[in-house]
Amino acid sequence: MYQFFVEPSQIQDKKVIITGSDVNHMKNVLRMKPGEEIAVRNGVDGKEYRCGIEEFAQDQVICSLRFVKEEGVELPSKIYLFQGIPKADKMELIVQKAVELGVFEVIPVAVKRCVVKLDEKKARSKTARWQGIAESAAKQCKRGIIPVVREPVTMKEAAALAREMDVKLIPYELADDMARTKSIIEAIRPGGSVGVFIGPEGGFEESEVAEALAAGIEPVTLGKRILRTETAGLVVLSWLMYHFE
Repeated sequence: MYQFFVEPSQIQDKKVIITGSDVNHMKNVLRMKPGEEIAVRNGVDGKEYRCGIEEFAQDQVICSLRFVKEEGVELPSKIYLFQGIPKADKMELIVQKAVELGVFEVIPVAVKRCVVKLDEKKARSKTARWQGIAESAAKQCKRGIIPVVREPVTMKEAAALAREMDVKLIPYELADDMARTKSIIEAIRPGGSVGVFIGPEGGFEESEVAEALAAGIEPVTLGKRILRTETAGLVVLSWLMYHFE
């Protein structure tokens, strides 16, 4: 069953109105017909609105509301992935898989060892692209929200954003106490916020790690092997998903 996101105002009593690019996608790509059932979410209340397609108008799809599923699909804690910007299209993969694993927000971080350097115009363009990937992934895996991808920030700005989070983790190759890492993960309680810092290719510089530690970010180990940047964050998100669910 296909899922679509709408604004809360588009859910009106027993009617749901779908507009924008989804109209063309439903009509001409998916070739959907009146009577077919779809799932709709507003990205706010976490509910799934099950609807039947009534009519295809010129610029909207009119649906009738059949029932509402109250149970949520979101993790009980908000997870923020602070991702050092990687080369090529790796960020697209990271955003897609992070959304599937339950991330709440992705914050690209421009650190010293980032090969990719984005000016303001390119940063806006890349962020829009990443946000589109997050939306597509959220639809595919039937998330209750569309996770936000922020515009890139500096390490200093990232550390400042993380200060108010309940738990902050930074996988670090010099951290080697897996028992301690396990105890940190197991101590995380539902309902809070978790920040996860992942370096780009080459990792963080020592000064950046020091800045993270000064902000209260806990160093953890991912095991005896060195993981690629596009793997490391997904490992931590998988741990957290397993821990919470």
